Amino acid sequence: MISKNLPVLIVTVPLMTAFLVVILGLLKRKLCYPIAFLATLASFIFSAMLLEKVILHGTIHYYQGGWLPPWGIEYVVDHLNAAMLVLVSFVSLMSLWYSGPSAEKEIPKSKIPYFYSLYLLQITGLLGIVVTGDMFNLYVFLEITSLSGYALIAMGEKHAPMAAFNYVIMGTIGACFYLLSVGYLYIVTGSLNMADLARLLPHLYGSKVVLTAFVFFIVGISLKMALFPLHIWLPDAYTLAPSSVSTLVAPTMTKVGAYVLFRIIFSVFGPHFSLEVMPIAHNILGWLAAGAVLFGSIMALAQRDFKRMLTYILVAEVGYIVIGVAIANRMALTGAILHIINDAFMMSCLFLVAGAIVYKTGTRDIYQFRFLHKKMPLTMAVLIVGALSVIGVPPMCGFFSKWYLILGALAAHKWVFIAVILTSTLFNVAVFFRVIENAYLEPREPAYAHDGGQPEIVKFDEAPIGMLIPMFLVAIGIILIGVFSGHIIASIIKFAIPANI
Repeated sequence: MISKNLPVLIVTVPLMTAFLVVILGLLKRKLCYPIAFLATLASFIFSAMLLEKVILHGTIHYYQGGWLPPWGIEYVVDHLNAAMLVLVSFVSLMSLWYSGPSAEKEIPKSKIPYFYSLYLLQITGLLGIVVTGDMFNLYVFLEITSLSGYALIAMGEKHAPMAAFNYVIMGTIGACFYLLSVGYLYIVTGSLNMADLARLLPHLYGSKVVLTAFVFFIVGISLKMALFPLHIWLPDAYTLAPSSVSTLVAPTMTKVGAYVLFRIIFSVFGPHFSLEVMPIAHNILGWLAAGAVLFGSIMALAQRDFKRMLTYILVAEVGYIVIGVAIANRMALTGAILHIINDAFMMSCLFLVAGAIVYKTGTRDIYQFRFLHKKMPLTMAVLIVGALSVIGVPPMCGFFSKWYLILGALAAHKWVFIAVILTSTLFNVAVFFRVIENAYLEPREPAYAHDGGQPEIVKFDEAPIGMLIPMFLVAIGIILIGVFSGHIIASIIKFAIPANI
């Protein structure tokens, strides 16, 4: 019974637990964390089981309430979203594990039940977006994700409510564009099922309504995934959010948005429409993505707030993914999908490190990181792994997705994109060298304690074990994904790319 209902259990377990956490948490607050952890662990196990079934037996279809599509809501799990389910649930599990000590310090005790309830609703929305095969159902999950995200971000430091408010405005505009797109498609096709739309739309490629729906969809999802220049809500929101929230939303929200972009462009509208009927859309996306990579890299170099620096790196990473979508040959799309996976791990790793540093030192200022290699050597080791991957040093996973993007650009003779990728790599070297320099290289003059004039004694003061274990697991994942990237491409990614590309 469990095996048969895996697609719906992945979503319903965290959803039902979100309400249970509030009730039990008001009776005994300490129950919130273990219950939320078990629910997220269950979703990860179910996701891994689904991925195994898809690899062995192919695409899985699940009909809600027994209603056949297009009348009923269908959950579809193929190679692409099976991998995304494992990715989102694993990152969510690591973030929730990490949030145990972090949330206790950052979130008022009276709000802990509501915090974990919102956390689980965020995970529910993310998993629902990935698993659904219905355009309107995707919108519902998109709003569940957004509304819970607004509230979680607002729990942060002093100016977090204003950052959340700005996110509300931009997120609502993006949701409106997406919903209008869905409405236009329903007007001309009478269907909301993705597979049914893919069958009906080729006969309507000349319709201006369909063209408008495509443009509205691109704008709406670009806002949600923070594609430059529609990224303006992201730096403040992710910087000022609690660390335990940033570690969830930063690695997952933009990657799920990139998944939706890929899914709708190539599975619903189809490669012929986007590449031949509307090629200008790919050209615009390509130039915006190139701008995102350069802008994000330059702005990251200008920051002294470590967490804010990471948010601009995230803007650049979204650009890498969209460059692959814009080039749209097999090599580039392989790089784009691989980079969705890689960047989720890289951003998870770096935001986990940032939260641990804030937890122990109370600062995000890069120039205050002196002696961190002695105070927090394990955390700094994880930082090195994440930094090398973002730069693109093999065998870290970041190298391989960049390599495929460059190969795709070479095959398409897109020399500008190659130059952009290589230039941003140099910027990344400078960005992380500055962090490593301040954390590892000791000043020539010894630092003196304020009270006695004696040289400052640096004591070992690592993050709690509950924060270190998730950091190390994600760092190991970065290395393993790099080492086994060929196997991932052969068993998963090659089946996710349309056969006619």
